[in-house]
Amino acid sequence: MVLSPTEVQVIVSIVVLVVLLHVILGGCAYSILLERKLSAWMQDRVGPNRVGPKGLLQPLADGLKFLLKEDYNPRGVDIWLFLLAPAFIMIPAMISFVIVPFSNAIDTTGLVELVGVAEPGSKYLVSLVGADINIGVIYFIAVGSLGVYGVVLGGWASNNKFSFLGGLRASAQMVSYEIPMGLALLAVVLMAGSVSPFEIISQQQAGAWNILQMPVAALLFYVCMLAESNRAPFDLAECESELVGGYHTEYSSMRFAIFFLAEYFHMITGAAFFTMLFLGGWSLNPFGGWDLPGSGPWWIGVVQFGVVATKMFLLVAFAMAIRWTLPRFRFDQLMRLAWEGMIPVSLLVMLVTSVFLFFGWNDWMWVGSLGTIVFIYLILP
Repeated sequence: MVLSPTEVQVIVSIVVLVVLLHVILGGCAYSILLERKLSAWMQDRVGPNRVGPKGLLQPLADGLKFLLKEDYNPRGVDIWLFLLAPAFIMIPAMISFVIVPFSNAIDTTGLVELVGVAEPGSKYLVSLVGADINIGVIYFIAVGSLGVYGVVLGGWASNNKFSFLGGLRASAQMVSYEIPMGLALLAVVLMAGSVSPFEIISQQQAGAWNILQMPVAALLFYVCMLAESNRAPFDLAECESELVGGYHTEYSSMRFAIFFLAEYFHMITGAAFFTMLFLGGWSLNPFGGWDLPGSGPWWIGVVQFGVVATKMFLLVAFAMAIRWTLPRFRFDQLMRLAWEGMIPVSLLVMLVTSVFLFFGWNDWMWVGSLGTIVFIYLILP
């Protein structure tokens, strides 16, 4: 049997998808432990420390607890929508990360020849990515917009007014914050001149990371990412002080756990996209110039994967620190921030980006970002 380079890439992509899916699911469980430990450190407490050494087996105990809890359906629920809602919120997060590249092309010719399936004279360059499609960013926007359905259906099908209000809040919030997120993303696409994830990372390696060139767009995207994940201070859909638990009030056992895990899955996937769009992917030098080799032997791919994973970990930890630092918004403050603040600012960012690109001032985009900040401070504080 002989495999072509394309067939080897397909096999690698399938392996990457299967492995990353299980790694991220395990990461969701241990993200809960990380958040509990981080909040304990910020509040001068100890945190989970009983189950296993240093509390490291706490996620396993939590999982067993959810499995053994009673799973009930309240009276009057729309049973099929009630059952499907957790899947509707989990699946978009699980399929979003497939277009995020975790390494550039690495040379696996020696490995393929060792297995004995190589074509004579062919070079086998593969990337650690689930699906290398040239419309990756559009795919992300399309799939990310589906996450609201699980929240809305869960709230509607529960036959509970608290759940229903939580679903309404979530739908209004997600629709509102998708607008500035899309505009910030469009500014990055204009800067790169492509919607391909690999092209966006290559553009940053050739110049500087987008977080330095477009800090306002990066801030907008990160805030919208928190809002899309229903993370504090944007967790109005499950506001305990007003709505008991919001859209998942009537859920129990593993169905409640799926809602809980989906929040962390969205956060991890959002961190992967932020790394790709604004932190140069596997790039180590934020200012351009020297960097990791674009391609090389297998260990280069391992190093690039490690760089991306480290950036994702730091972004997730930062989101957790925000949750335990800032108080929750009121709902009117939340909507005012989106419609009177972030959407006008994102339109301004788009305008400045377009003007600078029209005149060919790509390397001076950071000047336009500084001008945007000054303009906001003077005109629209």
